[in-house]
Amino acid sequence: MQLDVKEIADKADMIINGYAFTKEGEYVRVLNINCINHAAAIYGGKIVDTNMDDIENQIVMDYYEQNKQFMED
Repeated sequence: MQLDVKEIADKADMIINGYAFTKEGEYVRVLNINCINHAAAIYGGKIVDTNMDDIENQIVMDYYEQNKQFMED
């Protein structure tokens, strides 16, 4: 199965510097659309699942915390 990056970007609630943030219930899914094998899930303001390294996790959380008020409901 291959990911359709355009479809993911179109459905994203917010895109910042190549990271697509998509709200799904209580979770926020994050995908690096420049490197699609880097993904994370945020729940309760914390990353609960990821295959990103610690630096990328921190970058994602900084983007999320600074911009989460702009995500569509």
